[in-house]
Amino acid sequence: MPSFRRGDTYFFTVSTFQKRRFLTDPASREAMGRAIAEVRGVHPFEINAWVLLPDHLHTLWTLPPEDWDYSRRWGLLKARFTRHLQQSQRQVADITHITRKPVSTFWQRQFWQHEVRDEQDYRRHLDFIHNNPVRHGLVAHPVEWPYSTFRRYVSDGLYPADWVGEAAQEGGDFGE
Repeated sequence: MPSFRRGDTYFFTVSTFQKRRFLTDPASREAMGRAIAEVRGVHPFEINAWVLLPDHLHTLWTLPPEDWDYSRRWGLLKARFTRHLQQSQRQVADITHITRKPVSTFWQRQFWQHEVRDEQDYRRHLDFIHNNPVRHGLVAHPVEWPYSTFRRYVSDGLYPADWVGEAAQEGGDFGE
């Protein structure tokens, strides 16, 4: 199991503006990867789990001890994602076609944040993240979704490849 530290580990839900569906497009995934690398280089954080869906993402982060400034990280990440996506005219045209709106409006302003309380809470959020593509009807099993950390967890022996995650849907508010 990845590291869990009380007071330093957070669950987030971040959505696109008006739930537009473009995050899993190749240009968006590349922009997201570049943005994450840049932000982590200046303001470190560990990504414990991640799932990227067409119109939102869920993630578990562990921040360095005594550093609670996740809002700054999300602001920078959103801004750098937008900048990277706008750098290529082809990418901008693809996204404008998908969203039918100006490309500067990619993200909802707010995001859902939850401080993870204990190992059980951590596991519940981890299961929710990995089962989310199934919950949204995108795939039948979490292992089929390529844009999450589930396969890494399977290869590390922390989930069986045939896990279906029914328990992940019970109770709780996850910002959706």
